[in-house]
Amino acid sequence: MKRVVSVSLGTSKRDKTSETELLGERFAIERRGTDGSLDRFAALFGELDGKVDALGVGGCDIYVVVGKRRYAFRQILRLIEGARTTPVVDGSGLKHTLERSAIERLQKDGVVDFSRERALLVSAVDRYGMAQALDRVCPKVVFGDLLFGLGLPIPLTSYRQVEKVGRLFLPIVTRLPFKWFYPTGKQQEDRKPKHPKVFAEATFLCGDWHYIRRYAPDRLDGKTILTQTLRTADLEWLKEAGARRAITTTPVIGGETFATNVMEAAMVTLIGKRPADTTEQDYLTMLDRLDWSPTVIPLNEE
Repeated sequence: MKRVVSVSLGTSKRDKTSETELLGERFAIERRGTDGSLDRFAALFGELDGKVDALGVGGCDIYVVVGKRRYAFRQILRLIEGARTTPVVDGSGLKHTLERSAIERLQKDGVVDFSRERALLVSAVDRYGMAQALDRVCPKVVFGDLLFGLGLPIPLTSYRQVEKVGRLFLPIVTRLPFKWFYPTGKQQEDRKPKHPKVFAEATFLCGDWHYIRRYAPDRLDGKTILTQTLRTADLEWLKEAGARRAITTTPVIGGETFATNVMEAAMVTLIGKRPADTTEQDYLTMLDRLDWSPTVIPLNEE
């Protein structure tokens, strides 16, 4: 049986282990949270190196992207140095392919009519495929990178603006501690509603689940949420908040979904190449074989 493990800077309360079959191969898929401990996070990459088929980086990103430029968080690169033989991924490959195609497929299949939606993508630089696709199909989009990532009250309304801001800030941001920009450990359990007007005006919320849950208001009546890593408790919270439906980009396994880094770890195991040698076409070909599609979860459908 193949084994992939996501090592996360997030809370251990969201840990999960499941088994599934992908293209005839049995997989044990595991998520391990380190409650924000950098030492434990780094140690696990060393402990698991050579003992599993692939490792995922969870609760943080190695890379963020704007346009064709990719920036690495130097702190995260140092923390994963212990994995010298086992492939390590952070979900970037799926964010560029699966999440882009999810937007296009939702539009094509008539599940979502983006011409009538007002979308809020809470962060574009870590979901660049989704951001670029939304910029093409949805005339009304707010990108929340400055609002939620840097705490600046400036909504971005085009991907061109995201590129300009990214080129300005990311060379600096990626040199700083990751926890300054993203909730880790127990912070992922806390809610701090922010910019309620931006949320209220949106009909379609998408992007990183921890950002959405942390900053969303208590009521999400009638809204559609496109995200990943939804646990049963998350779905219950969305239902109580009045959300119309949730849509996940990654497949449902054991009644819940794993993050993109976990599913990408499984994919690179199937592809059989080192992440650095894996091309966009490799991902697209494998996605075509797996035939993954967005999963719609009704919550308060009329």
